[in-house]
Amino acid sequence: MNLYYVEDFSLAEIAEQLQVSRQAVLDNIHRTVASLKRFENELSLVKKTQEIDNVASELSQIVLKHYSNDKELLRLVQRISKINEM
Repeated sequence: MNLYYVEDFSLAEIAEQLQVSRQAVLDNIHRTVASLKRFENELSLVKKTQEIDNVASELSQIVLKHYSNDKELLRLVQRISKINEM
């Protein structure tokens, strides 16, 4: 998956590197994508991550507007935002 989606290798390049057929690579990509979709349907991680981003953004605006001198609160809001970036 990394070679295909991140490194942008072709199916043939992956097959050659892993010493398998091009069809085996394609089958595994399809199977993995299907598994990831099932996981997402069950866990809703993308939706939850987006919601955390929205809440962190709103919280950040409120803190900056009303509590801009509170360094500890600002630091915690920044931590929340960074957690979702991982």
